[in-house]
Amino acid sequence: MFGDLKDGHIVIVGASLAGLRAAEALRTEGFTGSLTVVGDEPHPPYDRPPLSKQVLLDKAAADTTGLPMRRDPGADWRLGVRATGLDPFKKRVVLDNGESLPFDRVLIATGTRARPWPNPDEAALDGVFTLRTRDEAESLAERLAAGPQRVLVIGAGFTGSEIASACRERGLEVTVAERGPAPLVGALGGTLSRLAAVMQLNHGVDLRCGVTVTALRGDGNGRFTGADLSDGSRVDADLCVVALGAVRNVEWLAESGLAAGPRGVACDAGCRAFNMYGIVTDDVFVAGDVSRFPHPLFGYQMLSLEHWGNAVAQAEVAAHNMVNPGPLQRPHLAIPIFWSTQFGFNIKSVGVPTYSDHVVIAQGSLEARRLAMVYGYEGRVTAAVTVDMAKSLDYYRYLIETAAPFPPPPGAADRAIAADVPIPSDVPDPKGLSHGPTVALTGYLPDRRLTVVQPTG
Repeated sequence: MFGDLKDGHIVIVGASLAGLRAAEALRTEGFTGSLTVVGDEPHPPYDRPPLSKQVLLDKAAADTTGLPMRRDPGADWRLGVRATGLDPFKKRVVLDNGESLPFDRVLIATGTRARPWPNPDEAALDGVFTLRTRDEAESLAERLAAGPQRVLVIGAGFTGSEIASACRERGLEVTVAERGPAPLVGALGGTLSRLAAVMQLNHGVDLRCGVTVTALRGDGNGRFTGADLSDGSRVDADLCVVALGAVRNVEWLAESGLAAGPRGVACDAGCRAFNMYGIVTDDVFVAGDVSRFPHPLFGYQMLSLEHWGNAVAQAEVAAHNMVNPGPLQRPHLAIPIFWSTQFGFNIKSVGVPTYSDHVVIAQGSLEARRLAMVYGYEGRVTAAVTVDMAKSLDYYRYLIETAAPFPPPPGAADRAIAADVPIPSDVPDPKGLSHGPTVALTGYLPDRRLTVVQPTG
């Protein structure tokens, strides 16, 4: 047992941003026990946002993206080793090398991986890539530097759009295929997605929306040569980047009894994992992209995020709660914040744009391609997205945090807010898209399906 909660053995499964920041925070909180960090990649923790930006543009090498340590956590790093199971009763994490790590408390921070192309034979063609890891970014950057005739990007979410932007900045021809009606529509709704489409078209992207890729083609020698689309057309290309969103790394928890499923591991606001019956656990915590957690500003629905800032904030809350008694524990209430740079524009988001029924352009205009759009749900501000107007974001975050009425009152810099008439936010069903939102509401229930057997007699 932990005794004063400052000693014992903690295992962190996941050696990326959330895992590193949690390890550092545990020492800051006064934890003096043994600390083990398990990571399936051979590299120390590194930063992922530069992979689809600076690395693909040859502005930074993949091996320079390592995350700086705020302090040495004095951890036993087990890198290049995958966790294959968690036993909450025996309190052990099982590794793929046969080792079993005992723990007093464990943090699940296994994050996500890129969703692969569904046909394994086609996915194995030389020239077909996904982009999530440092090694993937390094390999893709090398192939882009070789000057392919055309690159096919499947999926027009943020990652796919940033890859397309990097291709055009390199002077490469690029085709983007998206099942939905426009780029970024799953993350930002209809109005801003139309601006995103204009941005891509104006920068020379061959944008194909409302279509799916039905097959990837090879030359008979295992090399990718193009793809067939659902409208009967064919795209000839040298490279293909599959950008179909992320998969939560939860398979290793299948026999753990935790509420782990395709949308992540469900936990309470204090980062304590739920078991499949909705009972909170005492010794299993969750942080980062793999987590699902309730937020009072969004109807207490479970949020799933793929955001850098959330991974840091949630890791610090989890670390604090792992080593402090109940009365001193605190909730994770950070507002989601996300940013993207593409086609010369800086897009920043705060809140949950998909949790909306109406939007209003509060500052700037679509025509100027510089604006702040505010999202509302049932008369309350729930999100804002700025395009080249990032300085306004803190004001809109305040409106979200205070549950300000929608449309918002005057008070921004450019002009009176809510000068325009609110219009429907036009957020589509993600099932009809090649990409999904980077922040999503996932309901109230654990992901496990149960068969409840009533006692007899």
